[in-house]
Amino acid sequence: MKNYCEDVGLRNARIGFRQQEMTHIMENIIYNELVIRRASVDIGIVYSNEKDEKGKQKRTAREIDFVVSKGGKKVYIQSAYAMENPEKINTEMRPFSLTGDSFPKIAVRHDVRKRWYDDNGVLNIGIIDFLLDESLF
Repeated sequence: MKNYCEDVGLRNARIGFRQQEMTHIMENIIYNELVIRRASVDIGIVYSNEKDEKGKQKRTAREIDFVVSKGGKKVYIQSAYAMENPEKINTEMRPFSLTGDSFPKIAVRHDVRKRWYDDNGVLNIGIIDFLLDESLF
């Protein structure tokens, strides 16, 4: 379960300006934008079978930040402040590959200035571009 604040500034004032993690603030802003656009927003959980350090198979839960539905359309959205190395890219993008469907997938990022599609068809878009483009869904 996740909680998001309607006003990030009030959240910051309430907690005494502690925990100024841009990753969480950006995810909160994206959630608020989706609600403003009158979309239905859920959190997605997908599972994969992975080997642990002993080589034993285990079922691992992976999270998709937002499963967005509006007007019969469905889109998966990951909020990623920055994907600076292959490990971070794998952590953020792996859940998309586990959905088993072909609904559009969007990675909203702070470290992207121009939108582009990766080899898996995921739209990588900057946070500002995402907030200004209501045609995405």
